[in-house]
Amino acid sequence: MIYNTFALPATADRYLVVTDKQQLLDLIAEGSLSNTPFFILGGGSNVVFTSHYRGTILHLENKGIQLLGTDSSTGDLLIVAAAGEEWDAFVHHCIANHWHGAENLTAIPGTVGASPVQNVGAYGIEAKDIIHSVRTIHAETGRERIFTNAECHFGYRTSIFKEELKGQYIVWSVTFRLHPVFTPSIQYKALSDALSAAGISKPTPSQLADTIAALRWSKLPRPEETGSAGSFFKNPIVTSQHYEQLKAQYPDIVAYPVTDGYKLAAGWLIEHAGWKGRSLGRCGVYHKQALVLVNLGGCTGDEVVALANAVTADVRQRFGVTLEKEAIIL
Repeated sequence: MIYNTFALPATADRYLVVTDKQQLLDLIAEGSLSNTPFFILGGGSNVVFTSHYRGTILHLENKGIQLLGTDSSTGDLLIVAAAGEEWDAFVHHCIANHWHGAENLTAIPGTVGASPVQNVGAYGIEAKDIIHSVRTIHAETGRERIFTNAECHFGYRTSIFKEELKGQYIVWSVTFRLHPVFTPSIQYKALSDALSAAGISKPTPSQLADTIAALRWSKLPRPEETGSAGSFFKNPIVTSQHYEQLKAQYPDIVAYPVTDGYKLAAGWLIEHAGWKGRSLGRCGVYHKQALVLVNLGGCTGDEVVALANAVTADVRQRFGVTLEKEAIIL
């Protein structure tokens, strides 16, 4: 069985499924994670395997979703979910229980445990907006530590677990701050346009989630049908001066103002560099969304990297912008 959404052939020295905390603590106590490299595998939706992994693949499959209570100062609901829970199933569980705030993050492949590491985001909302705290286990000592939202150092598709403390802590569960009253977040233009087109002015939680899911799958391949790692590149941020130079040359360039400049749409850059729908070997740029690389059948990790590098080189040459991979390359 292949445990990655790109459907790439992948092997490792050891592959271990972890379902309970004591099992993980026993592995740590025996030195399994300190003597050799290890990688935490959730849904396998953001990773590209390029060669045999010389170490241990830990596949977290711990389960459980629980309402802890209400924050007396804000009225917010505190919900804890195990790292091994499927992310989209968690979102829909929240909707069914009238715990609101996660609706915009529906239809994202992966697990709850990956949400703080990657700071997943879509349609105007990021995981950091709803995460209260993250319970972790130190990979060498087995000691538990809870990181507050601020201590996670969340950034655009990143966090302290992906940067400063990479490989040091294992996310075991995540506590979310959700709301008993539904207030839809529909500022994202594509989303507001889709709701308007459907004649929905005040969406219910389910209508909002269904609209977002339809939007996502209208431009992204479903993992069960076409191998991919979702959005392969981050949307690059450039200075205001660089943006103005690009805008003068390309008036239709897609960009959004941010604190330190402008965030460019990587998909637009890739498409206008001529790569949308093209392929290199058995890996291609998706014909509906240039931000996505896809497995055309029998693709290897090396072919994915080769295509990504070729796309990056052309975008850099044409626009003077360096794309950064969002997918993890192993």
